[in-house]
Amino acid sequence: MSTITDQSPFMQLPVRLDARPATLLDCARNLAEHAADRTALTLIAPDETHTITYRQFFERAARYAHALEQAGVRRDDLVVLVLQHGEDVLFGFWGAMLLGAVPSIFPFLTPKLDPDHYYASVRALVELSEVKAVITYDEMLPTLRQHLQGIPTLGALLNIDDLEPGGDLQRYLDRAPAQPQDTAFLQHSSGSTGLQKGIMLAHGAVLNQVAAYSAAINLQPDDVIVSWLPLYHDMGLIAGFIMPVIQGLHLVLMSPFHWVREPAILLHAIDTYRGTLCWLPNFAYNFLAARVRPSALEGLDLSSLRAVINCSEPVRADSHEVFLERYQPYGLRPDALATCYAMAENTFAVTQSAVGALPHIDVIDRALIMEQRIAQPAGPDNGFVTRMVSCGAPIPNTELRIVDAERRDLPDRHVGEVALRSDCMLSGYYHRPDATAEAIQDGWYFTGDLGYLADGELYITGREKDLIIVGGKNIYPQDIENVLNDISGVHPGRVVAFGVLNEALGTEDIAVLAETETDDPEQQSDIIREIRARIAQTTDTMARYVHLVEPMWLLKTSSGKIARSANRQKFLTDVLGQQ
Repeated sequence: MSTITDQSPFMQLPVRLDARPATLLDCARNLAEHAADRTALTLIAPDETHTITYRQFFERAARYAHALEQAGVRRDDLVVLVLQHGEDVLFGFWGAMLLGAVPSIFPFLTPKLDPDHYYASVRALVELSEVKAVITYDEMLPTLRQHLQGIPTLGALLNIDDLEPGGDLQRYLDRAPAQPQDTAFLQHSSGSTGLQKGIMLAHGAVLNQVAAYSAAINLQPDDVIVSWLPLYHDMGLIAGFIMPVIQGLHLVLMSPFHWVREPAILLHAIDTYRGTLCWLPNFAYNFLAARVRPSALEGLDLSSLRAVINCSEPVRADSHEVFLERYQPYGLRPDALATCYAMAENTFAVTQSAVGALPHIDVIDRALIMEQRIAQPAGPDNGFVTRMVSCGAPIPNTELRIVDAERRDLPDRHVGEVALRSDCMLSGYYHRPDATAEAIQDGWYFTGDLGYLADGELYITGREKDLIIVGGKNIYPQDIENVLNDISGVHPGRVVAFGVLNEALGTEDIAVLAETETDDPEQQSDIIREIRARIAQTTDTMARYVHLVEPMWLLKTSSGKIARSANRQKFLTDVLGQQ
């Protein structure tokens, strides 16, 4: 574990602070007073692009603080934002914090989410967390009122169209109603039925994370961060919003829905604004490599990028390779590829690969890691290998352990559960002391992720709860899913693998669900045959169940990922007829 001084990461900023800020509101005060006319945000929308200075940003946030205060919201009250990705959710989030309330961003309803499940999730969150106020749009108010009626702790449903001008920014800045140990905001884990556990993050923990992570990536005063990431996810909220704002940097922001429709807009934003840092989940590397037309790349210059950081999903070496092959001719440097392991429970980053150096690729014996959970480097004549990409070393002030089922330490290159301890961890799960006690013991947070350490760097192999054990072999479902996504006739990214208990044999069987648009029996037979062949080649085992489904059959989490456990249950119920 490396360490940093209290002030060093903040002293790099264009806004020079006399001392390290104690709360996020201290950051707001300094920026509003000393960087008022500097560009804080450039918001890219399908119909317009506009910039916002730091003074404008916090003045508009004060308008939300005023509206919440008028509605009876007080310090420490929970405020839920049911808003689209855009300026309203940004101002509402900071407005709640200016008041001393605790904001939480709820994923916005999209065509891919079931409305009944969505509104049931909103009610569950509002009721169980004793939410004081919900901010949303006029068109959603009738439905929200219907679903939220009868909740005694809910004091207000606010329509952003009704917010009156007002809110004295200086009054809110002067109040500074927060202390470092106070909860700044909640992040939530995602699930197929909506938001699950509210992760309480204190002002001090957030600032510790920003300081440590700024040091880990060598954050510079002239860095420009470009992001399309959802703000209800820790990567988008911290790396793509909180960190650049409080560090006084220029943030270029666009909606994830806009990016999915027009992926080239991210690349052109990097070119236009000379973006230097960008975070992406692993699937986005393949998506950008395959979905951008050559005509959209004419004149593109990506040479300003010093780091494109792969985070949020297991990192794939082949994803980096196809991305680099596509964009190196446009100025992308190989050493701009970087990796990170992160989670909301640690505010964001846990580890980070060295910026300016390619992440290490560990070529290991596939049979040993499947059968003995040992990541043994493979010999030159071994044809049955797996390439693992390093997630880097722990960021400053963060410690890691790898433990077995009894939570005893394991030696290097042995796969076990990842445990962490840091000064930027969650305070606990909101109104869930049971979940807090289960996850945090003796100051260590047990992540549920599986991985191993080698030469001081972390390699993630998968989630403990998702591991499929077939005849003593440990198989990671994402390894199966990744080798199936490019099969002709299979919808890319719409494949899920999981284990199904075989009671007769006392082990698990592999099951695979894949969405396809073809209903031709011969084509479907070819797809199933190819799926089975690839699984056998990859795992040296056979899949018992290979089931093709129509588009939109598979369930996704609120953060847009395939919900493995929910799809497993749907398969057991709807296909196998099990209860």
